[in-house]
Amino acid sequence: MTTTALIVAAGKGERLGGGVPKQFRLLGGKPVLRWAVESLIRHPGVRTARVVVGQGQQERATAALAGLDVGPLIEGGVERADSVRAGLAAVEGDAVLVHDAARPFCPEAVVDRLLASLEFFEGAAPVIPVGDTLARIGETLADPVDRDGLARVQTPQAFRLRALKSAYELWRGPSPTDETTVLRAAGMKVAAVEGDPALDKLTLPADFDRAEQWLAGRLIPRTGMGFDVHAFGGIGPIMLGGVEIPHERGLSGHSDADVILHAITDALLGAAGLGDIGEHFPPSDEQWRGANSTLFLTHAVRLLSDRGAIIDHIDCTLIAEAPKVGPHRDSMRARIAGIAGLRVEQVSVKATTTEGLGFTGRREGVAAQAVASIRMGF
Repeated sequence: MTTTALIVAAGKGERLGGGVPKQFRLLGGKPVLRWAVESLIRHPGVRTARVVVGQGQQERATAALAGLDVGPLIEGGVERADSVRAGLAAVEGDAVLVHDAARPFCPEAVVDRLLASLEFFEGAAPVIPVGDTLARIGETLADPVDRDGLARVQTPQAFRLRALKSAYELWRGPSPTDETTVLRAAGMKVAAVEGDPALDKLTLPADFDRAEQWLAGRLIPRTGMGFDVHAFGGIGPIMLGGVEIPHERGLSGHSDADVILHAITDALLGAAGLGDIGEHFPPSDEQWRGANSTLFLTHAVRLLSDRGAIIDHIDCTLIAEAPKVGPHRDSMRARIAGIAGLRVEQVSVKATTTEGLGFTGRREGVAAQAVASIRMGF
């Protein structure tokens, strides 16, 4: 069964205030939308992911999803159902997971239960039993409501794609709040599977406080160190920090010899306990000859993302007499931040010399050392 995750992120989040839609607010250093997408695309049962955004939100969404394979962004409509319809028109396959971007954390076990239910039902949704007393309200508290048999319905919701598309074609009511309503109105059955409190929706400022506390309890800080050296050889320019820098001499190496990106890649891999760059990209493998080192850093970032890790900060120092980093520092920071899905403020690039000592002092080559701070689950 080929499954597409369809993440709906076209809302304005007006109840939260602050002028920034909640799907683009930062949570644990990452936009809420990125959390929601990553929680689904790392599931082995999800083949592709697509994201629906509101008009004028494309730039923010592109920045939030940098480095993730989500295909072209889909423009949604005024109502949530309009956005879902636009998304359904753009996806193919056997099944679809429709998910709200305002629910950033989706446990893998919930997706397992949803997809398993599609063998017997046209749709499935995660639910949480109602534990609180329910009552009608006016100016004062009124009669209680029997909570037996009631549940809170969450997303993602799973559907056989053809069934959901046909149900929407038949829908004639007001804009539905979720897709199970549409499917049931078409006479199809929706399975109820066990949900998870982690899927609770972010609506109010207190919800963000709760989510930050939840994250803090699951992640522990880790630190990784990286170091790389390359000798001068041939003619320039050279690559440093993913940026081409004019220089009379080039750097010798199997790839493009970008010592800054190599050191950062090793620092990230080390922080996550995932070995070193040589294990993932052996210099004996000809496919990496002359390779752009952004591939290496992208790979390390993806490995950390797949494990639910958060990159908090990257600090790198170039050790060289020349070239000078100062004129290119901002470009390097922006390039590294873009690859790692970080804000520029989370990336530091510095330079120092060895006062004429050693191979760097003799201008025989350059070196770089990096430190990466991350948070990762046990």
